Amino acid sequence: MPFTLALVGRPNVGKSTMFNRLVGKKLALVDDQPGVTRDRREGDAKLADLSFTVIDTAGLEEAREGSLTARMREQTEAAIHDADCVLFMIDARAGLTPDDRFFAEIVRKTDTPVIVAANKAEGKGASAGIIEAYELGFGDPVPVSAEHGEGMGELYDVLQPLVDAFEEDEAAIREAAARETVQAAEGEEEDDPSRPVRIAIVGRPNAGKSTLINAMLGEERLLTGPEAGITRDSIGLDWEWRGRPMKVFDTAGLRKRARIEDKVEKLAAADAIRAVKFAEVVVILLDATIPFEKQDLTIIDLCEREGRAVVIGLNKWDLIESRGATLSGLKEEAARLLPQVRGCPVVPLSGLSGQGIDRLMEGVMQMHQVWNRRVPTARINRWLENVKANHPPPAVSGRRIKLRYMTQTKTRPPQFSLFGNQLDALPESYKRYLVNSIRETFDLPGVPIRLAMRTSDNPFDKGKK
Repeated sequence: MPFTLALVGRPNVGKSTMFNRLVGKKLALVDDQPGVTRDRREGDAKLADLSFTVIDTAGLEEAREGSLTARMREQTEAAIHDADCVLFMIDARAGLTPDDRFFAEIVRKTDTPVIVAANKAEGKGASAGIIEAYELGFGDPVPVSAEHGEGMGELYDVLQPLVDAFEEDEAAIREAAARETVQAAEGEEEDDPSRPVRIAIVGRPNAGKSTLINAMLGEERLLTGPEAGITRDSIGLDWEWRGRPMKVFDTAGLRKRARIEDKVEKLAAADAIRAVKFAEVVVILLDATIPFEKQDLTIIDLCEREGRAVVIGLNKWDLIESRGATLSGLKEEAARLLPQVRGCPVVPLSGLSGQGIDRLMEGVMQMHQVWNRRVPTARINRWLENVKANHPPPAVSGRRIKLRYMTQTKTRPPQFSLFGNQLDALPESYKRYLVNSIRETFDLPGVPIRLAMRTSDNPFDKGKK
């Protein structure tokens, strides 16, 4: 992303002439009549050895809300917020006007660095206007003549350190992102097909966890019965499904903490939670006759916090009569109640008869693959550019949040680092929008997605206290 310079000022101070001068072509219409420019126009600019993007904007004018002039002003203000530097242009021959002072206050409210260009500075009549420009408080004005090309050397001297600092900052962001990615990759386990996939079967008491595992193994390996709470220890059992080794953990039923009084049950619940932490995929087994109880949602929240991939199994499906309509309704309910693992498989099954186990395991392996998925950085940043164009982050206290760069730093579960400015002010609603868009765009259903904020230092604040 190149350095961006926005040309702003009241109408008819020479912004479009300066735009044409910097891009080296007559792209923008120029006329003595004010208000010719309406939309933002971008161009690739060069000034000696500096390359950057320049934005021509409509003249800032006061206007009633909803009018064409007001909409033009909104476009200009958006350009100011998105730019890396503002070239605030005044007419040196006309001197500083009340409009210049008013719109300087608008620019001052942003964090964007400002350079004052006193245009039309050729001739002696501009001296008073150049001196008046100091009143704006943006430092030394740069006398220029966009029409005749005068003062371009002085403009270069002011712009060069800003462009260099910006490029250093961009390089540092990419280096930090690459370093995070390498460090994360070094610490990750590869998905070795010979290594067992660790699966924890969890749920409320009497959901049928042990019965399901017995059906998987094809033997009565675990004690089962109509009484709730038979299982106490989290037992890991070796199994093979379609040639892939599995390690399946049976766990004690998890009840609401306030209802647990027996010491042994407390230990069993702690053991079940530990099994979740060490699993890769967690099958949340629900009783299809009474699904999505509050405790079921609490268990799924626990799995999300621990970063586990989730599959929902609807056990005792043989007891359901209107199966098609019921399954559609339960899938809709899962999407509504479980946005944190949106898209996770919802599989009907019967642990007693063994029906649906293959579909369950297909869902488990699908989630295991998604949990280990890595998205190329180039794809992520193409997506980020589209996000910024179609749904930019909101302005906070009049200041636009800048999203610069994103990379995936971890898998198991997928974690992404977002680099930019003022990310600590990014609203939670926008973070959720980013996560949901990542999930949909890169096909990451059913797994938690972590989004880390990496706010970079403002290169233009170096040396300031």
